[in-house]
Amino acid sequence: MSELRAGVSERIVLDVALTLFAERGFHGTALSQIADTLGIRTPSLYNHMRSKQDLLRAIVDETTATVLEEFHRATANGDWETRLRGATRVYAYRHATHRRQALVVNRDTDSLDEPHRSRLQSRRRQHEHAFRAIIAGGAAAGAFHVDSPALASFAIREMCVSIARWFRDDGNLSADDVAEQYSRYALSIAGAESIRTNPARAPVSAVPRDS
Repeated sequence: MSELRAGVSERIVLDVALTLFAERGFHGTALSQIADTLGIRTPSLYNHMRSKQDLLRAIVDETTATVLEEFHRATANGDWETRLRGATRVYAYRHATHRRQALVVNRDTDSLDEPHRSRLQSRRRQHEHAFRAIIAGGAAAGAFHVDSPALASFAIREMCVSIARWFRDDGNLSADDVAEQYSRYALSIAGAESIRTNPARAPVSAVPRDS
């Protein structure tokens, strides 16, 4: 246990908190449980953090900033279909490869104190609005055929969010497989012109191994 104490750092404390928050929820996790997992006394945690709120804020801040950065990088170039596939692919991939962060951010962001809650919820809305704008722009250009870009955007994003709940590293689909298939599902949801004119391009569902 002494070796573990010697190796404790702010990043390690954050990683343990992330695991426990994902498993038990923010409100279901006590600082004493984080300390016990690290093999240290609860007061020693304050050498690496100020409060449990600060741990949650750091997780949500880092995750939402990265999601927005990945979105902008994936949608910087290309036609409307390419941009929608890119936006969906990186979002799906992140939910397969960063499941703990996804579970915590999607469930516990509302538990943040102000002003952090409003600031980070605003960042999440930036991603939502930018995602929707791709579908709306494609619909206006005739690349997509959908009654409600807002509803289509919501359906695609929620489809990606669900990956964090069922994906397993030892499943019969890799994170890349899932991200690629979901990016094609997004085109179907948005009524992409390429699929309307060539139904053979429509994605075929692959059933993941029972998790």
